Amino acid sequence: MFGLVVIVLSVLVAVFAYYIAPDSTPYANRIILEIGGEKPGYTRLFAAIPKERKMEAKNFFQRLISGKEDRVEYIPVNGYSFKGRDSVILRRYIDEGVEDTIAYATHDVPFNFVKTNIREKKFLLGTDKYGRDILSRLIIGTRVSLSVGLITVIISLSIGLILGSLAGYYRGRTDDVIMWFINVIWSIPTLLLVFAITLALGKGFWQVFIAVGLTMWVNVARLVRGQVLGVRELEYVEATRALGFSNIRTIVRHIWPNIMGPVMVIAASNFASAIVIEAGLSFLGVGVQPPQPSWGLMIKENYNFIITQNPMLALAPGFAIMLLVLAFNLLGNGLRDALNIKGRV
Repeated sequence: MFGLVVIVLSVLVAVFAYYIAPDSTPYANRIILEIGGEKPGYTRLFAAIPKERKMEAKNFFQRLISGKEDRVEYIPVNGYSFKGRDSVILRRYIDEGVEDTIAYATHDVPFNFVKTNIREKKFLLGTDKYGRDILSRLIIGTRVSLSVGLITVIISLSIGLILGSLAGYYRGRTDDVIMWFINVIWSIPTLLLVFAITLALGKGFWQVFIAVGLTMWVNVARLVRGQVLGVRELEYVEATRALGFSNIRTIVRHIWPNIMGPVMVIAASNFASAIVIEAGLSFLGVGVQPPQPSWGLMIKENYNFIITQNPMLALAPGFAIMLLVLAFNLLGNGLRDALNIKGRV
């Protein structure tokens, strides 16, 4: 149940990521170089200066999917003062002990300008070397991990169920050919096969999903084959033959529903494995590409901080990967116990 609760919360966070994240720009890519590499809890005063170009308005669903661009430019400041009623002097923060003075013309009275344009922001998990909010990128990165797991499970179940069922049901030469193919794929290291497929398809968001999915069907196929071999001689399968049902109908409508318990368990395990593989690929630079946030990519960008002053920049996405993988493994164990009817007393 703990795993299920974590997964449900992760799904909700992924769906409403751009409404939850403090930085709701596309890919949480608000770059403020002056505040790069700050520790968790960092607080800074900003002057929000409206941009000259007009931003396109987005409706609820457009923002839900891709976020929205900032209508203002955030300038970190140490303080501000007013000169008359038509200009404000900003003490722009450059670095520790270094600041610059800039004048900004405004038609607002001082009170309205402060109320509207001066904002204090707190970065709960700090900022990366580009000054982007780690918490926002962590939240939006949840989409990548859940998406790669979901698509991987769909691809692996589709291929594994079909090939495993054909091998177990027809046996003979069909079984020999399919098992030979399975053993060839099984003999190739998973990461090496993923690299080969990724290089063939190219780097990118969807390519890594397909690459991981095409390498994880072998476990499903072997499991399904064993299950089908065990049930194909049972009475209800013999009854379908006696009634003249086709082999396809027998497999799809009578065998598959009765072997789905173990298949769902291995699907949960594959979901967890896919998250780890995607993080590894992104860490190595052949997975999701910047500026799109991915937990593995975040570790790659910030792992140098582990041995310096701010290890949380790399540890935060690592903890997120660990928690989500643990949740799916716990869910798989729970499904195994719940669906193991024969083991109950």
